[in-house]
Amino acid sequence: MRIETATEPGRPEVPNEDFVSVALPAGGRGGTVVLLDGVTPPPGNGDCRHSVPWFTARLGGALLELSVARPAVPLAACLAEAISRTADAHRATCDLSHPLTPQATVVAVRWGGAEVEHLVLSDSALLLQAPDGSVTPVLDDRIDRLRAAGVPVAPLRNLDGGFFTAAADPAVVSRAVTGRTPAAGVRALAALTDGAARGVEVFGGDDWPGVFALLQEAGPRALIARVRSLEDADPAGVRVPRGKPYDDATAVLVEF
Repeated sequence: MRIETATEPGRPEVPNEDFVSVALPAGGRGGTVVLLDGVTPPPGNGDCRHSVPWFTARLGGALLELSVARPAVPLAACLAEAISRTADAHRATCDLSHPLTPQATVVAVRWGGAEVEHLVLSDSALLLQAPDGSVTPVLDDRIDRLRAAGVPVAPLRNLDGGFFTAAADPAVVSRAVTGRTPAAGVRALAALTDGAARGVEVFGGDDWPGVFALLQEAGPRALIARVRSLEDADPAGVRVPRGKPYDDATAVLVEF
């Protein structure tokens, strides 16, 4: 098995809000990937004394522990408990009802036995490679559909008709994209925060098979370097308008 990961902040002076971890439980069978992209609130908004990295570390750590310790419990149920645990850790000091309380996108993948189980919530990406080399993206495309329709995205966070992230309400797991694939049908997989997927989703010059090929040939660090080169070519976001000229970028590759 080959496992590689890399992460890089969008700006070196600002803490990286992404989280990635891989667990290979004792016994030699199965494993789990957890990837989170913390949502950066606008300055001065929200009513929480804790940082986004604080939130992603606790949510990601709880989800990893639960998904490993409870292999028979679906990932959605593990995420619901992880959200509840994290909310309880700051419920007494922070307003968790605020729409900009700390939150994150989620990709979780667990393998072992006959199936590969996945969960995707919001705009991070999961790529599954079949034995014939074909690549299938697993995406929660609500944000893309809203933007394509010209609908302002920010006011619709965690609202019906909008898009959903992992914040303080465990019921959000019902909105996640979940599924299972026969293990024989997955040769490799990759998980990317949206900052690492910009070559496809923002700049449009790359495609998912090409991204997967780069990951396999040169590793996640090379993919992030590719994204940085695209951002460097348009540092002010003039040619390709985007919310952040540079974004935190994290990628993980698993080959079985």
